[in-house]
Amino acid sequence: MPILALAFLFLASPPDGQERSPWLLFAGKFHLLTIHFPIALLYLVPLLELVGRHKRFPHLRASVEFMLMLGLLASLFAASLGWALARNGGYSGRIVTQHMWGGLLTALACWLCWILRDHAASRRGNIVYWAALATTVALVSWTGYRGGQLTQGENHLTDGMPAALQTLLGISTDDSNATGATTTVAVVARNTFYGAHVEPIFAKNCYSCHGRNKQRGKLRLDSYKAILRGGKHGAVIKAGNIAGSELFHRINLPQTDDNAMPPSDKQRLTPDEIKTIEAWIEAGASETSPLNAVQGAPTNVAAALKEIELPEYDPSIADKSRSTHAADVAALQKRYPDLLQYESRTSAMLSLNASLAGEKFGDRDLASFKPVLEQIRTADFSGTSISDHSSDLIASMKNLRLLRLSHTRVTDDGVKRLHDLAYLQSINLLGTQVTSAMLGTIASMPKMEHLYVANTRITPASANTPTLKQKLIF
Repeated sequence: MPILALAFLFLASPPDGQERSPWLLFAGKFHLLTIHFPIALLYLVPLLELVGRHKRFPHLRASVEFMLMLGLLASLFAASLGWALARNGGYSGRIVTQHMWGGLLTALACWLCWILRDHAASRRGNIVYWAALATTVALVSWTGYRGGQLTQGENHLTDGMPAALQTLLGISTDDSNATGATTTVAVVARNTFYGAHVEPIFAKNCYSCHGRNKQRGKLRLDSYKAILRGGKHGAVIKAGNIAGSELFHRINLPQTDDNAMPPSDKQRLTPDEIKTIEAWIEAGASETSPLNAVQGAPTNVAAALKEIELPEYDPSIADKSRSTHAADVAALQKRYPDLLQYESRTSAMLSLNASLAGEKFGDRDLASFKPVLEQIRTADFSGTSISDHSSDLIASMKNLRLLRLSHTRVTDDGVKRLHDLAYLQSINLLGTQVTSAMLGTIASMPKMEHLYVANTRITPASANTPTLKQKLIF
């Protein structure tokens, strides 16, 4: 039976991140053209069954068996091409595997519907047939959803969802909290050059192809250990050796080159991002190097590092500068372990990393930090339940330099209320519902340098001035 033969092929030769036969890869490229045919057929079958029950259209049901058989053959053909693409195109990962098996299960369900329809004359047989038909539609929908995640990103259906609907459905667009995850990415220290400047570049540009659920070329870039491990061809970064670092070579290739990273359908790294990676590799590609230990970083990064250079450590000076808020900080650290830290050993300024708590951290939690808001210099709310209700609290962080609101529920109204943050240099709005309506307010802030707006409703065309164009990062 073709279904069993294809199942054996999937088990014996699963996608493993290798690139093999160029002929099979070429054939596999037609998968995207063929996959929509069985989808359309299998969605049409229940419609024909329902409409055909009307006395005016009984003839429609006569075509159902033919449609099911055609859907079965088309599903098998599309699944075969999908295997050829995944097996020979350097794909691997959880979503690839689930999409592949979903296609095969869809074909199996279609075959069962074809068999069961002959027994649908009885009441019991009709119930079983409709249950199988509903399962088939569910399978083809789920398989298509997984395929969309491979090509458009894991949150392709929820990125454009209105914030109110996200709240109603309890949906998060944070990739790190995707359902079915079996592993978690290690928490990155933001007080290191890698954590503060390099890892965010990889997260924005590389995780969709080299993350937890999808690994082109068996390469993952979502943890430091994975970066050092490299991919199918070995190490992609050689500490202190730019010429020998394959990753740096790939990000500098023209986008028309098949080996370019990111590929031509993705946003290219900015010159500052490329320069940051170059400086990090030249300095030894360390995970733990302090913020100010990397020379040759872009001017804007170097200026930020210079601004936070620290004096010699003196415990008595630190205790004195922290005395006003020490009790409040201690209480918050006990209630929210690991989220609130002093910026350095000698500083009284604080760093709040609420992203570690994920969606459990919301507007009410932030309200608990009122006593220390003016001491917070960096705040990361990525993937939390923070919404516009917290905008006034964030606006109270008068010394805030860096703010991350990616994959939260903030909108234009909430972001506009931050206009009085005189020291804010960078704000990350990745994956939020903001539009160009708030650009004028934020871009005019005196210290604003970087405005991260990828996967929002803002497009490059929104940058109507050279100054604004320079600040927007997609």
